[in-house]
Amino acid sequence: MESIGTENGSTGEAKSIRFVVAALILRGGQVLACQRRPDQAMALKWEFPGGKIEPGEGPEEALVRELNEELGIHATIGTLVARTRHTYRNGGAVDLQFFAVHQFEDEIVNRIFQEIRWVDLRDLPTYDFLAADRDLVRDLAAGKLL
Repeated sequence: MESIGTENGSTGEAKSIRFVVAALILRGGQVLACQRRPDQAMALKWEFPGGKIEPGEGPEEALVRELNEELGIHATIGTLVARTRHTYRNGGAVDLQFFAVHQFEDEIVNRIFQEIRWVDLRDLPTYDFLAADRDLVRDLAAGKLL
């Protein structure tokens, strides 16, 4: 996921909404979690892989592209699990869609993250996730969504 940028520079006017997709790559009772690098915005926070929807892309198409770029896999995108909108303290907003991914081709390769790991769903709340992901993390750990 990308950092939130301003639409109008630093004039203090309204910031744009960034449309983002993320994958819940599932394996048994585990999901793949990824940690941002120290040099990235919101350094060392945990997130689910994915990123910005580019102009002309649909959400599933964007997620296939992002998973290939970030993890080197060709994923089959499943159902939409959750959608949320979050406004950060800086005023930037993100519209985030989470999709289940049960199948993918090729081996997962960490191309951009500090760390990636398979995490038991019930253990997700022990990780320091991005603020936009926290409600989803709580619901996943409680068994409410999957």
